Amino acid sequence: MSEIPELGLGTWQNTDREECVNSVKTALNIGYRHIDTAQVYGNEEEVGEGLEKAEVDREDYFLASKVWIDQLDPENVKASTEKSLEKLGVDFIDLMYIHWPAGDYSPQETLKAFKELIHSRDIRSIGVSNFTPEQLEKAMEIAPRHIISNQVEMHPLLQQEELLEKCREHGITLVAYSPLARGEVFNVPELKDIAEKHGVSEAQISLAWLMQKEGVVAIPKASSEKHIRDNYQSLELELDQEDIEKIESIDREERMVDPEFAPW
Repeated sequence: MSEIPELGLGTWQNTDREECVNSVKTALNIGYRHIDTAQVYGNEEEVGEGLEKAEVDREDYFLASKVWIDQLDPENVKASTEKSLEKLGVDFIDLMYIHWPAGDYSPQETLKAFKELIHSRDIRSIGVSNFTPEQLEKAMEIAPRHIISNQVEMHPLLQQEELLEKCREHGITLVAYSPLARGEVFNVPELKDIAEKHGVSEAQISLAWLMQKEGVVAIPKASSEKHIRDNYQSLELELDQEDIEKIESIDREERMVDPEFAPW
């Protein structure tokens, strides 16, 4: 599978073994075709078990993981990716991200190592995550044919217009993590109003708003079948122009993920 499916299952903080396995299996069996994890999440084995138990062939789903900041020198990029492949129980990863432009990250050396992973067929494409427009520009100069996405926090309280425009300029996908603002979308009056209008959840409103944008993919985290299904139903929801304008008039900029090594 070459294109990134527009809705994925995020697995950050999904560390209970049984819950993680079941959520991945459930999501794939419901219809999700995009699963996102990371080395630092500590759940690649559980994700792999869920993939194995699901009734979906390997070529029919899109799998993403991320190399952590202390593994971004060339030797560790290769070694840690091999460990990820083993834990996930797969022969290749569709999309491997540089998790943050921090720690051992060196644009030239790190991206060269990632390109070698494509040549060895361990991965099929490269992603960057939490890159600013300037850092994205630099990365695209080094690996323009291989980088297909920038995964960043994006939701109605952090709308990322400048970064989205930069992604579109380079023809790459913006993958929105924490698309529900870690639950804060349920407390936004504008989203409550639109949700009531359509008879759906605020979560579906936020996801539909993201996915109706050109070049945006959403990966909400969900562990229960109820929430996994609710998020999936956002694919059938179409917001009208009035809804979109109401969301884009929200004058707030609130980051939910902001570690001390963040580049902004």
